[in-house]
Amino acid sequence: MAVSLNIDKWIEQLRKCERIKEQEVKELCNKAKEILNLEENLVQVEAPVTICGDIHGQFWDLLELFKVGGECPQVNYLFLGDYVDRGYHSVETYLLLLAFKVKYPERIILIRGNHESRRANKSYGFYDECITKYGSINVWQSCTETFDCLPIAALIDNKFFCVHGGLSPQLRVLSDISKIERKIEIPDDGLMSDLMWSDPDKMKGWQISPRGAGYLFGQNIVEDFCRRNNIEAILRAHQLVLDGYISFFEEKLFTIWSAPNYCYRQGNLASILEIDENSQKQFKVFEAAPTDNRSERNQKYNITQYFL
Repeated sequence: MAVSLNIDKWIEQLRKCERIKEQEVKELCNKAKEILNLEENLVQVEAPVTICGDIHGQFWDLLELFKVGGECPQVNYLFLGDYVDRGYHSVETYLLLLAFKVKYPERIILIRGNHESRRANKSYGFYDECITKYGSINVWQSCTETFDCLPIAALIDNKFFCVHGGLSPQLRVLSDISKIERKIEIPDDGLMSDLMWSDPDKMKGWQISPRGAGYLFGQNIVEDFCRRNNIEAILRAHQLVLDGYISFFEEKLFTIWSAPNYCYRQGNLASILEIDENSQKQFKVFEAAPTDNRSERNQKYNITQYFL
């Protein structure tokens, strides 16, 4: 697909946390949709690749992530969703990642998180940010149309299953994901919803999640799923981890969190996970970007304290 002659200019502006014009946002989103629509629900990814968890609009910390992990396209990236809400710069964060996707479609994979949802981001910041910065809902609508095109999950070298949230009672084999009609708003329940919302817990079997969507699932569920699908581990995001990452169930599942000092007050570390061509895993932990790199003042919307 031919890339717009303006893409380099858009990336340059966005890397400075400068807004691009509304019409340019529409053009970028339309190009991104063309690319995303060609990807399967379950994207096949080859190592080496670096996996990233939630970003949540923390733009300067996204730039810090690239300093720690290496710049795109020199490094292959897989982002596990939740690009928007909470942070002050969801618009610039998401559009920069989309611009990289258009410029380097084989070098960066973006899958969907539970906040890539109209219902979620009307409540947790992104919708209000779009209105504040652009004066209409047009940019929000363009971006949410791309949310519907994002793949649901990824599989690295047939060994590591990557998803935003977790497992589902409706998911027995990975091929079940290919049967999902993904180009819709995230449903309230069902397989697609569970993959976005579920969490591991120290228990057996399944329980209804206190989040109001998805499930809690235990070690026996993870072990059975990995054995049935012949995979080594599940890599997911979705939950704040104070140390940046955590392993569960004898390293059959890892949670990766990439938003340091979440909501600018949690004081947590962040991490990314590098998987090399030999399937060796290495976490890189980092702190929030220096405050003198930021422009967080005079914001007209609030960061809520509730964690999804």
